[in-house]
Amino acid sequence: MPQYQPQTDTPPKITNALSVDVEDYFQVAAFENQCALSTWESMECRVERNMERILALFDEYNIKATFFTLGWVAERHPRIVQRIVTEGHELASHGYQHRRATTQSRTEFREDVYRAKELLEAIGAQPVNGYRAPSYSIGAGNLWALDTLQEIGHEYSSSIYPVRHDLYGMPDAPRYPFRSHCGLLEIPISTVRLGRRNLPFGGGGFFRLYPYALSRWGIKRINDAEGQAAVFYFHPWEIDAEQPRIEGASRRSRFRHYLNLDKTEARLKRLLADFKWGRMDEVFSNALQNTYRPTFASPPHELAKNSV
Repeated sequence: MPQYQPQTDTPPKITNALSVDVEDYFQVAAFENQCALSTWESMECRVERNMERILALFDEYNIKATFFTLGWVAERHPRIVQRIVTEGHELASHGYQHRRATTQSRTEFREDVYRAKELLEAIGAQPVNGYRAPSYSIGAGNLWALDTLQEIGHEYSSSIYPVRHDLYGMPDAPRYPFRSHCGLLEIPISTVRLGRRNLPFGGGGFFRLYPYALSRWGIKRINDAEGQAAVFYFHPWEIDAEQPRIEGASRRSRFRHYLNLDKTEARLKRLLADFKWGRMDEVFSNALQNTYRPTFASPPHELAKNSV
């Protein structure tokens, strides 16, 4: 039984969307200059053991989630995919090579997305409807990527982060699910609006940076004050404080990647206990069933008009 007991001052009523970006520590964008694709085969893989811990944790709390799984990982560790499906979670795509969409041509992006979807569906023996771009690398400059996702057969994307960040972000995008110019449903990671800025409260490095009380406050505000479901994510390597250290990375990259890894699992347990969680496709089933299709291409500032 979980040791941490949920706080009961305001019982959660909204089911939030829990997601995991299934990739290994050496595949992150922060280390792309030190860990080229050609070196991955020689690296110590730790994703399978970390996934076993995560799946056991979700089973302990009776939670189902969405796993945006990297094709490269699935190809070498098919048991991960099979367990995700067998245990009732949603299998979704994180692309094949973990290349940011902003670094790919349209042809390269299509090939990467198609390869991942085909591979995951073959291993999981079920449709793969969701996609999340590596490093949230879809934004105002490459909205064509959403057209590609729809053409290949994805039903939704969770690739646009409505924040201002040095590596990604589209701060003017809607904060909640919306239909893009091509009709594809986009489900952004959660933010809290403070003043004229959106602050990230959807997990990842910010969950490790903020004190847990602040993360809890942000999600409660999204649920209670705005009446919306939060979208949260983390990576398997974020619960692995013993992972090998990558040499040659910048101080900023090391700070972002290694900060508070030893605290993440304990914080996750509190998060799982304090809120109600579910799969992306189930939390946003109503939005997915809304088949509205725009008949024109919306510029970025027009996206909000298609919110659902």
